[in-house]
Amino acid sequence: MPRRLSLALALLPLALPAAAQRTPDQEAPEAVLPEIEVAAERAPTAPPRQEIPAAIGSRVTTLDRATIEALPGGGAQPLSQVLLQTPGVVQDSFGEIHIRGEHRNLQYRLNGVALPEALSGFGQLFDTRALRSVTVLSGPLPAQYGFRTNAVIELQTRTGRTDPGGSIGVQGGSRGTLQPFANWAGMVGGWDVFASGSLLRSLQAIENPTSSWQAINGGTQQARGLVYAARPLDETTRLAVIAGTSIGSFRIPNTPGLAPEFTAYGVSDFDSTALRAKQWERTWYGTAAVQKTLGDVEIQVAPFIRSSSTHYVPSIPGELVFNGVASDVYRGSLAIGTQADATWRAAETHTIRAGLQVTGERARFRSLTTVLPLDAEGAALDDPLVLADRFGRTGWLYGGYVQDEWRLTEALTLNYGLRWDQMVQYVTAGQVSPRVNLVWRATESTTLHAGYARTFTPPQFELVSNATLTRFEGTTGAPANTLNDPVKPERAHRFGVGLLQRIGENLTLGVDAYYKDVRDLLDYGQFGNALIFTPFNYRSGRVYGVEFSGTWRSERWQVYGNLALSRSAGKQIDSAQFTFDPEELAYISGKYVRTDHDQLVTGSAGAVWRGWEGGRLSASMLTGNGLRRGFANSEKLAPYASFNFGIAQDFTGPDKGTWTVRLDLINAFDTIYQLRDGTGIGVGAPQFGLRRTILAGLSRAF
Repeated sequence: MPRRLSLALALLPLALPAAAQRTPDQEAPEAVLPEIEVAAERAPTAPPRQEIPAAIGSRVTTLDRATIEALPGGGAQPLSQVLLQTPGVVQDSFGEIHIRGEHRNLQYRLNGVALPEALSGFGQLFDTRALRSVTVLSGPLPAQYGFRTNAVIELQTRTGRTDPGGSIGVQGGSRGTLQPFANWAGMVGGWDVFASGSLLRSLQAIENPTSSWQAINGGTQQARGLVYAARPLDETTRLAVIAGTSIGSFRIPNTPGLAPEFTAYGVSDFDSTALRAKQWERTWYGTAAVQKTLGDVEIQVAPFIRSSSTHYVPSIPGELVFNGVASDVYRGSLAIGTQADATWRAAETHTIRAGLQVTGERARFRSLTTVLPLDAEGAALDDPLVLADRFGRTGWLYGGYVQDEWRLTEALTLNYGLRWDQMVQYVTAGQVSPRVNLVWRATESTTLHAGYARTFTPPQFELVSNATLTRFEGTTGAPANTLNDPVKPERAHRFGVGLLQRIGENLTLGVDAYYKDVRDLLDYGQFGNALIFTPFNYRSGRVYGVEFSGTWRSERWQVYGNLALSRSAGKQIDSAQFTFDPEELAYISGKYVRTDHDQLVTGSAGAVWRGWEGGRLSASMLTGNGLRRGFANSEKLAPYASFNFGIAQDFTGPDKGTWTVRLDLINAFDTIYQLRDGTGIGVGAPQFGLRRTILAGLSRAF
């Protein structure tokens, strides 16, 4: 199976949640963001917290900055690793995560403002050190959330008004890892400003295709930056501006001992460790949000722009010898749009919300594919030829919603509404979707919720392939078949119920169950020579599961644990069929098969102990019973568990400043575990989890 390259983009969400739009004088004891701030003041390090805001009726789990910094790895952790410490999040290769049995379908928001996620492959767009908190919302969401509705990732940056100051430092260790960083928050001429930047150099960033301690040809260099500024324009108007960038280069790790299959340029014996493929990723984004209060009405208008690109550069002679195909592939995307939202406190028991959004995206694709011609017997000839392909297309997304948050009683809240979504891309489709959520605070310590949501999810526009398949006929690049029905939007019915129970002052327990019935289930696979994700549809699908969580906190201890059981299955591939072998296509058409990212059991846990002045010990773990593998995902990989430990100490340096020294041990017991073995639907190459890693850091606060 040829080597492959993944890249990710989650289209932006439609609207702000109620909690982000409230003013301080509004009665909203269940609002998310104020709860986060209070928790940070009450507990310097808080475990992941679960909440069910009445305005949302969905499960909310939050990790604050103190927790992120205290856990093993601290701010050096990629955002995906932080999210793995929340319920129901499954680890995959290339930094991919799966929440509640789905592939992607996530929306990201920064400081309450919707941001389109960039085209990305191996790199992370956001620097974890820049975040004040990370919150995950999951379940049937109200009508204000559109397009990407499986989960909402709410990111909060530090601000100069509430958290002034900054830090500068460096963290590094195993495999030549070196990461200098700096950030600062403060007030400048009436502006509330935060700025953050970091560099990263390492000999391994992408998962190793072998079980060895260090990957061959696995180097990376990355840079990230973010600036946030906000100020009031008058007593009822506020302006917020966000701009950021992420740039990275990645070498594609090699597998030694591969057997050549072809002869190219007179070479028939090639050392697979000498391959030098690499990938470039570049992203920048910006948004400006104007918020206005007019009596009982709040309005926000937020234009945005995002540009990103991914460029895979092959090691041509070697890839031809091993795969018969070597593709230089570029994908670029420019998205521009505006969202507008309004909240009206129509009555003491009714809050009306409405909004509109329009997004235009220009996707560009070009490739130079080197292949070998075939003779009349089907044997490859050593006469390489280059096939060029280039196309571009503009697509549009439109959305609108109206909903009512109705407080039936002090303990019972009903949130009901309608939203409309329309896509004009490779296919034109739309849907009107009802949503309803009910939250009941049965007692001061017990909260129950239930919800239903009809959802409409467009495929990632810039990933849809429109390549001319017939041009590969008679070459080593010819697909197994030429069927290529267009990728369709996913339409689903989502159901969810849950319970949150506080026991005493320290312990909180939660349980949530969900079910999703799907038409045209969207999934993504790595097909072809270039390692690029391609979306496709299962004609029908079903996803269901249950999640258990617990958190416990005291003056010195913070502890949490999560356990999730999940099933994800689909039947009959009805788009992008050319990426599948005919035998596999026929098998899937007749029965449900597990999706490649299906994992029955997933668990995570962590603890932080502040046992002495300025010091802390921490531990975390992650476990899973294995992703799918084999023909039509009929088998699974072996179970695994990895453990991490950390220690940190604050002290006063010779300059009278506050310094922090830390030492972290990732995968402390050097567990060898495999995330992928190169088999399964849309799986391109083996990937192993990170071997034991030692990181040390020194920083100075100012």
